[in-house]
Amino acid sequence: MQFRVSPNTLGESSAEQWQARVDLAAAHRLAFMHGFNEGIFNHLTFVVPGRGDRYYQIPFGMHWSEVTASSFMEVGIDDGEVKRGEGEVERSCYCIHAPIHKALPQAKAVFHTHMPYASALTRLEDPRIKEIGQTEVGMSGKIAYDDEYTGPALDPAEGARLAGVIGDKTVLFMANHGISTVGETIADAYDRLYYIERAAQVQIYAMWTGQPLKKLPDAVVEKTRRDISGAYLYKGPTPAQRHFDALKRILDRKEPDYAS
Repeated sequence: MQFRVSPNTLGESSAEQWQARVDLAAAHRLAFMHGFNEGIFNHLTFVVPGRGDRYYQIPFGMHWSEVTASSFMEVGIDDGEVKRGEGEVERSCYCIHAPIHKALPQAKAVFHTHMPYASALTRLEDPRIKEIGQTEVGMSGKIAYDDEYTGPALDPAEGARLAGVIGDKTVLFMANHGISTVGETIADAYDRLYYIERAAQVQIYAMWTGQPLKKLPDAVVEKTRRDISGAYLYKGPTPAQRHFDALKRILDRKEPDYAS
C-alpha cells in the first residue's frame, strides 16, 4: 500500500512541511513501538522544510505513543520560542537540539533517546562499539563518543559543545546518558537509531557470555564498511529510506491516526 499524506489541516503548511510532520510523527510512534523512548524526556526533532530558523518539537508532556502529524510546535532555533502551535518547550530538548541543528549541515533531523542497550554501553568505562560483526562495523565509522557527562542540558552551550563532538559523524554516544543520531532526512536518523541499538544489543549479548570478543581483521573491516549498504547496486530510494517506508507501512496498518 502506498503511504499517504493526510489532508493539510494547518492552512499555511506546504505539502513538504506536512509530509515532514507525518514522517516525524511516524518516527515517534515507531520509536515507542521499538522500545526506544524513556518516559516523556527524549526528543526527536526536524528542521521545518524551507524554514532554517525553526524546528518541529512536540509539546512538553506528550507521550510518543500519542503523537500525530498535527501535534508539533514550530520552535525558533535562536530563541526557543513557539512560533506556531501550542504547548510548552521542554528545555533540555531546545538546549541540545537547536545548537546541533544550527551548527551541523547534516543535522536536519536530530534524534535523542535513552534506548536501553546503547544507553547501557554509555555507562561503561569503555562504551565503544566493537568491530565484531557486520552491523557493528557498518556503524562504527560513523560514531562520535562524548566521554564527559556534565549534568542535565539546561543551557544551549551544552548543545553547542555536543555539536563540536559530533563533527562529521552521525551517531553520538553520550557518556552516562544516551544516544543521539543526526541525518539529512528523518529516514536517515531513524535508520541509524534502529541499527545502533541493534549493534549495542548484540554486543552486550556477546559480552554476557564471558568469552573473548572476536574482532574482525582490519582488511575485512575496511571492505565491510565500503560495501555494507550495497546502495550502489540499486536504483531509487536509499536503503535507509526503504527501511523507513517499510516501517511506515506497518504503522499505517496498526495506527493510522498518527498521520492526522
